[in-house]
Parts: sequence; C-alpha cells; structure tokens
Amino acid sequence: MLSNPVDGTAKGPAVRPPVSAPVLGLLRAAHPAPAGAVTALVTALAAASGRDAYGCLLVALAVLTGQLSVGWSNDRIDLRRDLAAERCDKPLVTGAVQARAVGTAAGCALLLCVPLSLANGLLAGSAQLIGVAAAWAYNLGVKATLLSWLPYALGFGLLAAFVTLGLPGHPWPPPWLVAAGALLGVGAHFTNVLPDIDADLAAGIRGLPQRLGRQRSRSVAALILLGASVVLVLGPAGPPGPAGWLGLAITGALALATALPLGTDPRSRLPFLATLALAAVDVTLLLLRGSSPA
Repeated sequence: MLSNPVDGTAKGPAVRPPVSAPVLGLLRAAHPAPAGAVTALVTALAAASGRDAYGCLLVALAVLTGQLSVGWSNDRIDLRRDLAAERCDKPLVTGAVQARAVGTAAGCALLLCVPLSLANGLLAGSAQLIGVAAAWAYNLGVKATLLSWLPYALGFGLLAAFVTLGLPGHPWPPPWLVAAGALLGVGAHFTNVLPDIDADLAAGIRGLPQRLGRQRSRSVAALILLGASVVLVLGPAGPPGPAGWLGLAITGALALATALPLGTDPRSRLPFLATLALAAVDVTLLLLRGSSPA
C-alpha cells in the first residue's frame, strides 16, 4: 500500500493506463472517420481513372497523410478552445493523449505528405498540397472568418485534379467534377460545424455557418449537398438512366436528413455522417455509370 502524501491515508497501488490508450487517443484526435472516407473515395476515383495498383497506393498514402495532418493540427490548434468548452469528446481534453504527441504527429504527417504527393507528379502533387495548405489555413484562422467555406471548396475541388493530373498527359478533370467536389466540400463544412456552433460563437469563431445560425446552416447544407449530387448525375455525358435517378433520390434523402433536426441533441454528428454517406453514394454512382474522372 502507498500513503497519500497530503493526508497520510493509505491508498492502493497506482494504476497505469494501458499502453494502447495513448495510441487510441492519438487515432481519435486524427478525426479518423472523415480521413478514412476521403482517402477511400479519392482512391476509388484513382482506380476508375486507370491508375495501377502502385499509382492507387501513392494516391491513398498522399491523401491519408494530408488528412491526418489536418485532423491532428485541428485538435492541437483548438486545444484551448476545446478546454474552455469542456469538449469531453476530444482526446486532448480528456488527457487520453498529450498535446506534444498530437503536434508531433501532425508535423510528421505533413512532412510525409509532401514527397508522397509529389511522387504522383509535379502538377498533381501541387494540386494536392494546395488543398492541404488550404485546410491548414482553415485550422489556423480562416475558420473564424466569413470565408470559412473557401478552404473546403478549394481542397475538395482539387482532389479530382490530383487524380487526373497524375495520369499520362496530365489532363485536367471535367469542370462538372471539380464543381461537384467543391460543393461536397462546402456542404461538409456546414454539417461538420453544426454541433459546435454555440461553443464556437462563445469562443469568438464567426465563420459563415456560425453567422447564419444552426437552422439556416442546416438548410444551406442540404441545398449545397443536393446541388453536388445533381451535378454528378447530370454532368457526365449521356442520360443518367435508372441508376442515376435512383442515386439522386437516395442522395436527396440524405441531403434532406441534414436539414432536419434529428433527435433533441444539437451536438449530434448525424448530419455530418449523412454527408459522408452521401459522398460515398455519389462516387459509387459515378463509378457505376462508367464516368472516368479524366
């Protein structure tokens, strides 16, 4: 038995947290759901464009390291705000992982992202790194301005360019695909912010969704996400066909779900999860139609 150094009372032996706890905390701080979803969807686009297995692996690693760097930097930069807001869903707030570890992980992921992106070609790598830089700019302060949507539009719009510019001849993606990616990104921005609007306003974060308020932001998100689906269905050459209209109906329902206050918890992540599902349906529909990103 050990004695308490303050009052001399006995206490049990110190319990060490499992070795895996900091690792899990670090993983959670990376925002694994959106990072994994974006990586998988962009890799699927790369495969559809004709990239071989090695090329798809390069795309996946470049996107994943970029997304991890963005997720970790977000939690590290927002630590003081999250502590003030008592964000118990954040590993840094609960002490599941140390700030130094998250900061180091963000820096290492960013350093890896640079050569992995450029390994896809100078033009393709530049498009990817501009998108990552935009996301870092969002974390570093653009999120608090009226232009909070712009980094998402730029980053997601350039993902298709990252895929196609790495192909022989370095073709630029069709405008409709860039527009759809940008719209998906802006929609994701709105639904991602929804649960934190009150805490953000208290912390002085006044991006576009915070200025509009929760309900208007829900409506704007639904319209933008529906617009992205319409562009993806009608943008490729040829009639959409039954699969296209079915996909539009499904994504329309998912877009509507982001506009409705599901349940009573304003901090629910369901609208953002619906956005990820909508993006997955959109990309699946694009691939089933046989539309190449190039």
